[in-house]
Amino acid sequence: MSPAPGYPLEAFLVSLGAVALAEIGDKTQLLSLVLAAKFRRPWPICAGILVASLLSHAIAAELGAWLAHWMTPDVQRWLIGLSFLAVAAWALLPEKEVHVDAPPRPAHGVFLASVVGFFVAELGDRTQIATVVLGAHYQPLWQVIVGSTAGMLVANVPVVLLGARFATRLPLRATRFVAAALFAALGAWILLR
Repeated sequence: MSPAPGYPLEAFLVSLGAVALAEIGDKTQLLSLVLAAKFRRPWPICAGILVASLLSHAIAAELGAWLAHWMTPDVQRWLIGLSFLAVAAWALLPEKEVHVDAPPRPAHGVFLASVVGFFVAELGDRTQIATVVLGAHYQPLWQVIVGSTAGMLVANVPVVLLGARFATRLPLRATRFVAAALFAALGAWILLR
């Protein structure tokens, strides 16, 4: 499948929007709250989120591009479209409540705890799966990586900076529906092109 045609920043903007919406109410937002409450040092936590997201999403986007290289255009279109529809359905499911004890203060600091925590939390997460799909469909790949990483930051940095007070005011149910609608629209658009 050839790269998705479009305007110059399409890959970046679609990745940013898709990941930011998918991330709202996700377990990594809970991790953001736990780290913010435990360490009360927002900037090293935000830097850790940035580094972990860049690494995780670079791997995911590269995997998507690699998979796209080995498939025929029709197979890619169907897999990508159906994957977006599957992520839409997944977005409707609320995250399971996770009871997390605050992690012990690591010897290497808040930054390292944030990098490791976020990288592990993102493994197999819906935002990582979405980034694989985006990497398979959009070029240039750097825009997918930067856009999906920016989406993670848009969703998590306010939680770190404003703490639990911000998270309790989010209409999580409504944002899950908006995220599901976005992924469903993208899936339908790809399938019907």
